[in-house]
Amino acid sequence: MRIGLLTDGGYPYATGESRLWCDRLVRGLAQHEFDLYALSRSAQQEERGWIQLPGQVQRVRTAPLWAPADDGRRHGRRDRRRFAEHVRQLATSLCSDGTDGARSAQGEPGADAFAAGLYGLADLARERGGLYTALRSEATVRLLESACRAPGARRSVHLATVPDLLAFADQLERALRPLSLDWYGDEALGAADLCHAASGGPAALPGLLAKRFFGTPLLVTEYGVHLRAHYLAAGAPRADGPEGPLTEPAFRTPVRSLLAAFQRRLAAEVYRQASVITPGNTHSRRWQERCGADRAKLRTVYPGMEAERFAAVGDGDDGGDPGTLVWVGRIEPAKDLISLLHAFAEIRKAEPDARLRIVGAPAQGPEPAAYLAHCRSLAAQLFPDEAAGAHAVGDNPVSFEEIGGPETPELPDAYAAGGVVVLSSVVEGFPISLVEAMFCGRATVSTDVGAVLEIIGGTGLVVPPRNPRALADACLALLRDPERRERLGAAARARAQELFTVEQNLAAFHGIYLELISHAPVRRAAEAVNAEGAPLPFADPAEMYAPGRWTGRRQEEPARPVPSWARTGERVGAHAAAGESDV
Repeated sequence: MRIGLLTDGGYPYATGESRLWCDRLVRGLAQHEFDLYALSRSAQQEERGWIQLPGQVQRVRTAPLWAPADDGRRHGRRDRRRFAEHVRQLATSLCSDGTDGARSAQGEPGADAFAAGLYGLADLARERGGLYTALRSEATVRLLESACRAPGARRSVHLATVPDLLAFADQLERALRPLSLDWYGDEALGAADLCHAASGGPAALPGLLAKRFFGTPLLVTEYGVHLRAHYLAAGAPRADGPEGPLTEPAFRTPVRSLLAAFQRRLAAEVYRQASVITPGNTHSRRWQERCGADRAKLRTVYPGMEAERFAAVGDGDDGGDPGTLVWVGRIEPAKDLISLLHAFAEIRKAEPDARLRIVGAPAQGPEPAAYLAHCRSLAAQLFPDEAAGAHAVGDNPVSFEEIGGPETPELPDAYAAGGVVVLSSVVEGFPISLVEAMFCGRATVSTDVGAVLEIIGGTGLVVPPRNPRALADACLALLRDPERRERLGAAARARAQELFTVEQNLAAFHGIYLELISHAPVRRAAEAVNAEGAPLPFADPAEMYAPGRWTGRRQEEPARPVPSWARTGERVGAHAAAGESDV
């Protein structure tokens, strides 16, 4: 089976999202061939290169969404009329009142207008190109302005100014850049038996077009719901990180409203066209249902994690320092380390010998660094260095460490250091650090956010978020009861090994692949049918249904003119196995 794996800002790049589970998926399903279609998010990400790819990766096509995309083409009069009609449909659907995602997916007229406009622009881009210039033209701004001023438009967009419309036109052009790619040929996505999008949003757009042009089934996996991430990031100005802007710039209300409507409509269309949707947990599943996903299409598939990495800690007899709490994760405001430090102050009043080890990845970007500095300052105020005697060196009970540093050279060492692992987040999707602690056989105290309750399943203590007192009481209960810690840790490890291993993840996707292919229509070559359209007996040799290549390497289709920003390297056949690249 030939799988077209669609990613955005992750695999096969060395940095970014989804790279770990995608790599495990490709390596674990060695019986299938994979073609990778990857969108990159920044020049820095491309400069850091790709990870080593396995031999079953036959082709890699990449496109930078951050680069200028002008292909030098201009529309004639007829094409301008086509373009104006499709943009008018798109703009009307985004500005109309009552754009609730759930209703849209079930047949609201606005959803039909969005789909008509989106696919109309895709057809125009495939036939004529020129979307970059057209979407940034004065005509687009006038069409957007007309839709915003039309009767029935939402109040949030009615007062949009020209700068607002220019800003949204810029963001719209960026979001629609996948429509202009040269991925939609018979020897590209047209040759895939199945498209698997590693996330919603931009990654799923090529899958939508592959289904429209070739009827290719689409599988969408969301371990973090793209629409939810947009809502959380909208309007939050942040500094740039090493991978480019961490969130969108701070826009005025009309622009934020239009962007949210676009993402909502796109999510609804992706869910409507997908054959199967695989959320990573029940929390994500509820978001998808709220945005219009059909329950019959939803199959929860938990992320697969490498249990062997934590086997030494989980199998060992050492339960860690019984008086030490451990926190592991990315140091950022959503993790609410402030509440954790205040909770630890209460813990120290009851247990003076308790210690807290905060272990995180190296801070990347100004905002995480500033938050880390604030947490260090608060810890110094709450816990002045204490000394055992007049001539001893003072010591702070709270330590801030980095993975790879002298105190915690490896990630399992962080979990091995303490008897209780704490999660204090106020926003969380699928808590990876919690599952890692479970693999290590550690008792946990967590806040009730995201998929925490589903992951824990009764094998740890859960408290409300932003409640230092409750967090402190739960930690004290485990610190004072070693038998309960051991019992909960053993139960947590058994649950993690049953639900969250790589093996269960691979088995689930392999079954879904086979199911989708069994229901997909067979695309027969013209010579395989007779004049009446009936299939010719024995037109295809039996060996064509066996894995592998029996008739030599496919011939590449002639390249059609494409934008310079989309001219990327391609790896085919033996080059993929050797890890070579033309990029």
